[in-house]
Amino acid sequence: MDNEKKRSAIFSKGLLQSGELYQYLLETNVYPREPELLKELRDMTATHPRAIMATAPDAGQLIAMLLKLINAKRTIEVGVFTGYSLLRTALTIPEDGKPGNENGFDFAFIDADKINYWKYHERLMKLVKVGGIVVYDNTLWAGSVAMPEECTPEILREGRQRTLEFNKLLAADPRVEISLAPLGDGITICRRMH
Repeated sequence: MDNEKKRSAIFSKGLLQSGELYQYLLETNVYPREPELLKELRDMTATHPRAIMATAPDAGQLIAMLLKLINAKRTIEVGVFTGYSLLRTALTIPEDGKPGNENGFDFAFIDADKINYWKYHERLMKLVKVGGIVVYDNTLWAGSVAMPEECTPEILREGRQRTLEFNKLLAADPRVEISLAPLGDGITICRRMH
C-alpha cells in the first residue's frame, strides 16, 4: 500500500481536521510505543476490504492506558474484527488476567452491532463491577451524529440513528459516569458507579 492510500485509510478512522494532523499524532505518540505484534496485525488488517472496521490505534492506546490505570485483570470484549483491541488488551493486562463472572469484570470493550448496544449495556451493568470501566466504540459514527439526516450519506443513516439513540440513553443513565473521546470513530468511556 503506497503512503497516500495508507494515509487516507488511516485518516478515515479519525475525526481530526486533517490527515496530516492525525498522521502526526500517530507517528509521534502512538506508533513508537505500539508493540510489534499489534503493528503486524494492523498492517495485515489494512489490506482487508473492511479495514475501516478495525479499532483505531490511538483508541487502542487509550484502552491500554485505562486498563493499566484500573489494574484490570478480568476483561470482556464484545465484537472482535481482526482482534486488534483484543490483542491490545491481552498484551496489557497482567499474566494472571482472565475472564470474570457476574459483578467480576474490571473492564469491557464493545465494538459490535450498534442495534444491540443498549442490550449489551444493560447486561454489562450486571457483569462489570462497581468502579469498572466499559468502553463503547463508534459513538460518533463517522461524525454523522452531528449531521442533519438529509446530509448524512445513505450508508450511515441507520447506524447514525442507532448511535444517536444509544448516546442519548447513555447520557441519561445514572449508573455510569461518561466521557466521549473523539478518538478513532468516537469512544465513550463509562465508569460504573452503582
